[in-house]
Amino acid sequence: TKTPETMASGGAPVPGATHWATKVELTISCENLMDMDVFSKSDPLCALYINTSGSHWYEVCIRTHVTRYGYDSRPCFELFVIDYYFEMVQRMKFCVYDIDNDTHDLGDDDFLGELECTLGQIVSSRQMTRSLLLKDKRPAGRGTITICAEEITDTRVANFEVSARRLDKKFLWWSDPFLEFYKQTETGWQLAQRTEFVSLNTWSPLTESLSVCLQVDCYDHHVSGSHDLIGSFKATLAEMQMGTHVSPAEFECIIPKKLKKKNYKNSGVICIKNCQVVKEYTFLDYIMGGCQINFTIAIDFTGSNGDPSSPQSLHYINPEGYNEYLTAIWAVGNIIQDYDSNKMFPVFGFGAQLPPSWQVSHEFPINFNPANPFCSGIEGVVQAYQQCIPRLKLWGPTNFSPIINHVACFARQALRQSVASQYFVLLIITDGVITDMDQTRSAIVEASRLPMSIIIVGVGGADFSEMEFLDSDDKLLRSPRGDVASRDIVQFVPFRDFQGNSVALAQSVLAELPDQVASFFNSHNVKPCVSDPSQTVGLK
Repeated sequence: TKTPETMASGGAPVPGATHWATKVELTISCENLMDMDVFSKSDPLCALYINTSGSHWYEVCIRTHVTRYGYDSRPCFELFVIDYYFEMVQRMKFCVYDIDNDTHDLGDDDFLGELECTLGQIVSSRQMTRSLLLKDKRPAGRGTITICAEEITDTRVANFEVSARRLDKKFLWWSDPFLEFYKQTETGWQLAQRTEFVSLNTWSPLTESLSVCLQVDCYDHHVSGSHDLIGSFKATLAEMQMGTHVSPAEFECIIPKKLKKKNYKNSGVICIKNCQVVKEYTFLDYIMGGCQINFTIAIDFTGSNGDPSSPQSLHYINPEGYNEYLTAIWAVGNIIQDYDSNKMFPVFGFGAQLPPSWQVSHEFPINFNPANPFCSGIEGVVQAYQQCIPRLKLWGPTNFSPIINHVACFARQALRQSVASQYFVLLIITDGVITDMDQTRSAIVEASRLPMSIIIVGVGGADFSEMEFLDSDDKLLRSPRGDVASRDIVQFVPFRDFQGNSVALAQSVLAELPDQVASFFNSHNVKPCVSDPSQTVGLK
């Protein structure tokens, strides 16, 4: 049972950004807890602390007491319900105590152990069992804690076909009708979707999030924007489901003020057929089902970055051990690494001359090991980056297409699998204008049909208008030959817009990724993986 007292925000997203959030239910149980009471059974309590920035931990408003003991005497606690944000590192600490009194202060109770992890680690495992540790990080006896995660959002949708007949003619002898669907909320009727306008009174098949009742308004389209209302009706989901392909459910479009007219019957009829309720899988369905996020990094080593030994260079590593490239890698990598089980990341450079031949390469592993371009964790990425810079000659030009095509090759292999076991994310960090724009556009259009997304972070003060063109939020990208991307897979941000705020940077570039993952697999009718997620294709 969910109550306001058992719900927690799970962190504070940066204001002004678009955030993908969902409710996640965490079930806690423990085994082999240290027995601190000599004459009675322990009375364990689990307190949850959350940290989304810096070193400050705050306690979730409810402490979970044991609600029951399992068949094997395991204490099972009340549920936590947390707001989950993919684009944030939500650090969590589960602290277990043996309660000896009625005071709120836990300092005078027996500490049985704790577990520190991230919410991303929990949801990517779905069920996670770890050893409990004492404050000094020694094992708390044989005590373990098991955390199970479950998404509690209703993701069912209604798919249906819509047509119309005998609609009122609003201009001479025809009309260009379109429909607006509204669903009922606590604050009134809210627009859910608007169809395109048509001339033949038949619309493309529609998908609508589940709602008990819909209000539908039918308008005649005008270029000026002053559309004429043809009529409206209300329909329940049950009524819509009564329509079949042969005998559709019919709803009269009515203009209420015309009902006073003696011979007025309706302003036309809307026909709904083949209305079926189906489950639309979410990002967490795929992640909890075992889908791995394969993360690849590409770093710009062209001459426009400046001599790395000069403090003015974008590749200059300051005394604190950072530059804009490293900050972007840490910001994005720290989040995505929770969704890759082995945390081995291939990292490539482009635009540099390599020893010993000093030929320019547009796709080289920064660890100089073509057979094994992987770095262990984000720390390994940082170390390989720092070690490779002195061995390179920054050169040019700035070509994106080779590395995009490289990752797309592995995404294409993953697409042949019958379940959603892998999705690929390419992070490109660059300082300048793309030289192979036509080839890059073609590569992106081709990659849009694959389980793949591209994040581009622009560092330095260059003109990034061409990058904005690739991030086709307003209309889908076209290749030079006229091929249209099947979806928008590019997210571009200039680093300078975030003034060193790596948390805001990560939230901005990752906000669209969960929808890109879920929409791709849903559109290809690929279900979550239920087999062994370790059987994956590796980037080499």
